[in-house]
Amino acid sequence: MSVRRLAEDAVQPQAFAFNRENSAWAKHAIKKYPKGREQSAVIPLLMRAQEQDGWVTKAAIEHVATMLDMPLIRVLEVATFYTQFQLKPVGTRAHIQVCGTTPCMLRGSEDLKKVCQRKIHHEQFHTNETGTLSWEEVECLGACVNAPMIMVFKDTYEDLTPERLEEIIDAFEAGNGASVPVGPQIERTFSAPQGPLTSLTSNGTAQPGSSSKAAPEAVDIPPSNAAKPVTHDEATNAAIRSPSPAKTTKAAEATTSKPAREPARARTIKNPPTVEGSLSDKPEVQPVKAASGSLAAKGRPPAIEKPAITDDLKLISGVDHKIETNLHDLGIYTFAQVAAWKKAERDWIDTHLELKGVVGREDWVKQAKALAKGGEAEYIRVFGEKPE
Repeated sequence: MSVRRLAEDAVQPQAFAFNRENSAWAKHAIKKYPKGREQSAVIPLLMRAQEQDGWVTKAAIEHVATMLDMPLIRVLEVATFYTQFQLKPVGTRAHIQVCGTTPCMLRGSEDLKKVCQRKIHHEQFHTNETGTLSWEEVECLGACVNAPMIMVFKDTYEDLTPERLEEIIDAFEAGNGASVPVGPQIERTFSAPQGPLTSLTSNGTAQPGSSSKAAPEAVDIPPSNAAKPVTHDEATNAAIRSPSPAKTTKAAEATTSKPAREPARARTIKNPPTVEGSLSDKPEVQPVKAASGSLAAKGRPPAIEKPAITDDLKLISGVDHKIETNLHDLGIYTFAQVAAWKKAERDWIDTHLELKGVVGREDWVKQAKALAKGGEAEYIRVFGEKPE
């Protein structure tokens, strides 16, 4: 790997600060990590700084180090190690990354680099005269079947020709980069084969009015009990594997003498009660530990009957499908219910579902309040990002 250094002091800004939206996002990102491990947010914060200013400045590195209470040299090591971080100013409208790894090279990436040299700058990491465009060659971008390809910021453009790349560069130079469709630039759906289907063009069922050619051809299949020539080896192996006639007869008699076993009935597990009370004594109900998180323990959040329309509790960071199902079993279906939890109720849920502090660490109550108040729009206003 080549040595990566920060840009010269002449182009470095004197200070850096996240804007209001990114500041809220950064604080929420730090809370995703366990206490004492907040420094793990260094890469997301550096990426957010790059997205805000276009590149990672020395002042941004210092700001992130201060936010995470992290030694400056550690943040500097991260920024200079990962090539995803741009340490010098790049084009304000487009920084084009050309994949030069073998599949793209074999499919014409060398010609794409020549286009960038001609239309932007002969050298990598240099902007054009207006400062709006720049380019670099990178390693594999992960869409080898669609080679050759480029990436502009977070979007990829695949199946390129030199002529198409020139059109894309002109669009970004004119400020119309958003009008360029991302992905394959030919008649292809994602990474599907190019062109129309050449096989499996029919589901094998003739439709009314369809041509008889579309129907599958009949195939003669011999009956399963048809006589088949037996070789000497097969006869010998069969004799070795087969039990004696006496054993076979006894086994058949034992089988026919016993009545057929009735199929086992499906065991039904009843849902736990939705209000405080004792559990059923029926044997099919699973016993619950008599701990602070048990169903009968004090502090359990109030349950409600399942409404006609339930909220998507998975929008709360830290709630997956399994946890949402467990919450439903406890009679919790809406953001408003979660938003009303007190400390005792939060602790009860955390203990009962064995979440190991997730409820408080992810601040479910604050997230639920935002979602209950104004949905995703309010969540974005409060946390600076869409709910996961």
